Amino acid sequence: MSRKPLTPGRAAVGAVLLLLSAALGLPTAAQTRPAPLPAMTPASPAVPTQPTVPPGAPATAASQAISSAPVSASARRLYDRSRAQLLQVRTLYNGSQASVGSGFVVSAEGHVITNYHVISQHALEPERYQLKFQTPEGDGGDIELLDFDARRDLALLRIVAKPGDAKADPKGVVARMTGTPLVFRKAEQPLAKGERIYSMGNPHDVAFAVVEGTYNGLVERSFDPLIYYSGSINPGMSGGPVIDEDGEIVGINVSTMIFAQQMSFLVPGEHAAALLARSRNATPIKGAAWPKLRQQLMAYQDELSRNFLAQPWRTLTHPRYRFPIPQEEYMRCWGSGSSADEQGLQMQRTQCRMEHALFISESLQTGYFGVTEEVYDGSKLGALRFSAIYSASFRNERLGGPDRDRTAPYCKEDFVQQKDGPPLRAVACLRAYRKLEGLFDLTVLVTNVDAPTEGALGRFDARGVSFANATQLTRHYLQGFAWTTPR
Repeated sequence: MSRKPLTPGRAAVGAVLLLLSAALGLPTAAQTRPAPLPAMTPASPAVPTQPTVPPGAPATAASQAISSAPVSASARRLYDRSRAQLLQVRTLYNGSQASVGSGFVVSAEGHVITNYHVISQHALEPERYQLKFQTPEGDGGDIELLDFDARRDLALLRIVAKPGDAKADPKGVVARMTGTPLVFRKAEQPLAKGERIYSMGNPHDVAFAVVEGTYNGLVERSFDPLIYYSGSINPGMSGGPVIDEDGEIVGINVSTMIFAQQMSFLVPGEHAAALLARSRNATPIKGAAWPKLRQQLMAYQDELSRNFLAQPWRTLTHPRYRFPIPQEEYMRCWGSGSSADEQGLQMQRTQCRMEHALFISESLQTGYFGVTEEVYDGSKLGALRFSAIYSASFRNERLGGPDRDRTAPYCKEDFVQQKDGPPLRAVACLRAYRKLEGLFDLTVLVTNVDAPTEGALGRFDARGVSFANATQLTRHYLQGFAWTTPR
């Protein structure tokens, strides 16, 4: 079936949803497609990690001084030894600064490591955004993109050699550096929890700085490994190196947890070392990098979906129903109490989310799953009052409207009767990615319809999955609803 990649028509999307229904074994007699629900910001992970350099963040002129915060003798020694390898990576729009991040030199040829989210505007819109670098000494010039790993939030750059411009010549820049480019700590020499490590970068475009902190191992329940660092990473430090007592790279600044103190996260250095090894001789990326980004996202969502589908569901404790609750291997679940409200309605909620998403662009994060289950007991209300409240809760679910990255949601609604489960009312919705053909946001809404004064509302979200995986994930979710005691 052919489909336009950017803005699929209603007929094409309708055919997709009919195919989805057939794959799920739903009745072929389709009900009227409900109108798209009111727009809202798409659901994010429950406790999201935010990029440390929001694109478009305001910037001021950089100074060339160490942070004024107190630092130890070790921190000063390591900063003095490493500062010549530090760079500020700037994205310019019409000559004005659009975003800033940090980077570091890892070869005598001028190869530089930074975060993908630092250079994402240039990667996706190179005709509008330019990349520049600046050293602590004030040297600067152009820098080019060789490769990126969106899954790990890493990018490999190279300083551009310009004949006649000594300050932008990569060998000239490296030659002026004290010592050799930074090197990566060997993977077979892992850090111990509690060891001191040192984060470097240019926070808020104020000054090149060093932040002393502690290695606390890897983040638990994360699909991809992240280092938990007890130190303050601020906007502008994204892409900067984190080194050990010997001055070797152990991680790359990537994110910090909002509404928390001294909780930051690093990409393990081994992934940056691997990117350098495979792409140091790559030719610069010319034109928008959407095809390369799509290839990486398709591979990631396929691995994530396979892993998720292989896990059996857990369930809530309920006398009548079994509800699908995901394992907490790389998700976190929170539950709320079941006290009655002023109307006498009792409700119990369980919400599970992946806490790490892939940063794609200024307006789009993707690559995560979420499940929410709400169990209602309206025995104190009576059937009519309960039905009104229950139906209103189902209608209030928001899916988001069309935006620059995705189409409006197209939904299919049917009643589902499974062999070993209660009758369900199910709505499956897809939003197509405009510039990433074959990727969709999936939302499945479910409610049981077998009891007059009790029921459950379920929601499953998968951001950035293929149509084939959307079909399998929907089936997997619906099959998680069952009777507590077979009937």
